[in-house]
Amino acid sequence: MPILPIAPVQGTQPAGYVGGTAAAGTDGSGFAASLTGAVDNLQQLQSTSKELAVSAVTGDLTDIHNATLAASRAQITLELVAAVRNKGVDAFTEIMRMQA
Repeated sequence: MPILPIAPVQGTQPAGYVGGTAAAGTDGSGFAASLTGAVDNLQQLQSTSKELAVSAVTGDLTDIHNATLAASRAQITLELVAAVRNKGVDAFTEIMRMQA
């Protein structure tokens, strides 16, 4: 079972970015789509890692290298998604502390 690469980030500019300024009326859907894609990718990586781990335990795995890579990719991606989540929660908390 081949290990799929981590999906690349779509572009380096935020959705609605035009020239040197952001387009008016952006609703954050680009960020939401990116975050949803990252979580979906994480679930796929964890599923692949789990399948290879089960194959290793049952003795059906022919290449331990693939299982090790899958487990590492799943772990690093989980840490990245958790870090983004934590930064989002911190930003929300900071916004809530602002005085009106």
